[in-house]
Amino acid sequence: MIKEFETPVFILAGGFGTRISEETIKKPKPMVEIGGIPIILHIINYYMRFGFRKFIICTGYKYQVINSFFSNFKLSQCDFSVNLNTGNCNYYDTSNYPDDLTVTCCFTGNDAMTGTRIYRATKKFLGNSKNFAVTYGDGLTNANLSDEFVNHQDSKKLATILSVRPPSRFGEFKKSKEGYHFQEKPHTMDTLINGGYFFFRREFLDKLNDDNGLILEQQPLVELARENELNLYVHNDFWQCMDTLRDKNYLETLYQKKEAPWIDY
Repeated sequence: MIKEFETPVFILAGGFGTRISEETIKKPKPMVEIGGIPIILHIINYYMRFGFRKFIICTGYKYQVINSFFSNFKLSQCDFSVNLNTGNCNYYDTSNYPDDLTVTCCFTGNDAMTGTRIYRATKKFLGNSKNFAVTYGDGLTNANLSDEFVNHQDSKKLATILSVRPPSRFGEFKKSKEGYHFQEKPHTMDTLINGGYFFFRREFLDKLNDDNGLILEQQPLVELARENELNLYVHNDFWQCMDTLRDKNYLETLYQKKEAPWIDY
């Protein structure tokens, strides 16, 4: 069984984020902050809880913001002293990040679609890995990613998708013996949708190419489903994407109330 630390995670972070333009006019959507922390770092931190250690960020729109954040990450996390003559720094490390954690920023084009970004980044940074993970840079969950990875390997399929029931856009009133109760964003839909946490076997790359317009969620995944090579890992608990400012504010509220399901308090 292949272990998590051997498996690279590719994070799609190159889109324009037009539906949350209030934030993305200055930064790419994965750099929008929840609790003062870019959502992409929340995602990395969550994967790390399950032993994943290699992350490749597929950048595009305003890639310089992501590059700058991670290239200066250590400086932002700890005390340091600098020799003004040589520029050499001594760090007084106060961060809790493991020594084997690596984050690679890979520019995959300003206008490339999701399938193209994966193709370009894996060409450079997949190495000899037999499996790899993919996720979007704007979605949070409390799914057990280790269980999903085991399920993926046991399935023998080319791909596994975290499948979720989307939360309602509106609160609902529920009637009980005591009266009516209000539930904010209940998970009431029966339809399963793509939750954006994928695992792939490397053979899946044969279905990708360098065409700028290749969308992962269209031809490649449709072909997998037709060939019975698509495995669903159903998750019935928390999942939330950050498509709009309303979504961002909802995630921020959870964080501030210390009720964020993706954080191990």
